Amino acid sequence: MSALDIIRLFLHVLAATVWVGGQITVAGLLPTLRALGADAPKAVAQGFRRVAWPAFGVLVLTGIWNVVAEDPSTFNRGVLTAKVIAVLISGVAAYAHERASSKRGLAVWGALSFLAALTALLLGVILGGEAG
Repeated sequence: MSALDIIRLFLHVLAATVWVGGQITVAGLLPTLRALGADAPKAVAQGFRRVAWPAFGVLVLTGIWNVVAEDPSTFNRGVLTAKVIAVLISGVAAYAHERASSKRGLAVWGALSFLAALTALLLGVILGGEAG
């Protein structure tokens, strides 16, 4: 594995850590944030989005880089397609979550973004195992 391959993989995993791990962390903090005041969850969410969206962009760019850099025959096309769909769903649902005005909308879009992000993460692990 070359130094460039290591950097590419590192950036992809780091960005996934921020996108997926950040969602887990913010969700886990919600009860505490609500206890601090009605504005606390929104303030934390706005802070999180400043790091989450750039991480999502890095994920997309390094994901494309991963596909271009690897031998196409090493990828299960069905798993790769499913991962791309999960990434798109996660991003679109996160965008909808940010714009939701009801508690139900926040919950539904947030849960969908998180579940799709977890799915993309799992499919990425499967693809990484196949390429190795």
